[in-house]
Amino acid sequence: MSSVPETLSYTEEHEWITEPSDGVVTVGITAYAADALGDIVYVSLPQEGATVEAGEPCGEAESTKSVSDIYAPVTGEVVAVNSAVEEDPAVINADPYGEGWLLKIRTDGDGPDLLDAPAYSKLIEEA
Repeated sequence: MSSVPETLSYTEEHEWITEPSDGVVTVGITAYAADALGDIVYVSLPQEGATVEAGEPCGEAESTKSVSDIYAPVTGEVVAVNSAVEEDPAVINADPYGEGWLLKIRTDGDGPDLLDAPAYSKLIEEA
């Protein structure tokens, strides 16, 4: 089982999110999700300036096995998109918590309840 970084928060849909820095959070998909998808071959992400709604799909990850929605863990404006993962989606499989980040969102307040690392670890162990 892959490790779950303690410094991040998680959604039940397998996205991770950093603590806000000046109101901006970084979002990606977890190693568990990347492993479950298999080799990711295509990623569709919202454009900078787009508004995303917490809990709603904001993109897709396509692998050799399936297509999976990417959900926004918070509501806000997309302020950056990782063009490296759009050009080479395999980066997500190789480094989901680092170079494989997906987007940065300027939050406009509280989002839904997120899971801490122990709660997320328990969720994936029970899956």
